[in-house]
Amino acid sequence: MKFDIITIFPKIFDSYFNESIIKRAQQKKLVKINIHNLRKYTTDLHKTIDDRPYGGGFGMVLMVEPIYKAIKKIKNINKKTKVILMSPKGKKFNQKMAMRFSKLDQLIIISGRYEGVDERVAKHIADEEVSIGKYILTGGEVPAMVIVDAITRLIPGVIKKGSLIEESFSSFSKEYPQYTRPEKIKIDNKERRVPKVLLSGNHGKIKEWKKKLTENTR
Repeated sequence: MKFDIITIFPKIFDSYFNESIIKRAQQKKLVKINIHNLRKYTTDLHKTIDDRPYGGGFGMVLMVEPIYKAIKKIKNINKKTKVILMSPKGKKFNQKMAMRFSKLDQLIIISGRYEGVDERVAKHIADEEVSIGKYILTGGEVPAMVIVDAITRLIPGVIKKGSLIEESFSSFSKEYPQYTRPEKIKIDNKERRVPKVLLSGNHGKIKEWKKKLTENTR
């Protein structure tokens, strides 16, 4: 799968995408991540990508023209492609959406900045507006990384299949508690132990324990 991210701060992505699982997924050619500097799609000497909002107001708004040019250059019309705009007023991103996007050949992500993006991008260029939560960030770069991370781990071969099966069982947001060694440890002078059922070796009882805990969180 190919990710194309449009941003005015391309270096933000360097560290995160060059570590751990996402790095290995790229090395194995399971995903390809391209970062596009929006300023490269401008035509003026100053590489202007924003301007004052019509009707007044604080801050600057990203202009539609360079974004449109970037999409026209990047988008592969012969593949299963979607263009999403990261926006606090977009649809709430969730695991179901991640799974839907993971079936694509290409996902283009527009990272907003400043006071927002010209509304014509949302209405006439992007296929969907997507939000990672009801709060305001300084830009769409961190949300873009969240999207790429969530989708990448669903691509076959990126992580162990068993991990995805367990997540499906626990309905993603209803994870059961997990423990590792040591079996017991003192925290603030009180002994804290791993639940006995997890030490029993009885896989049937362990499965029932996990199921009970996840059902209680619904």
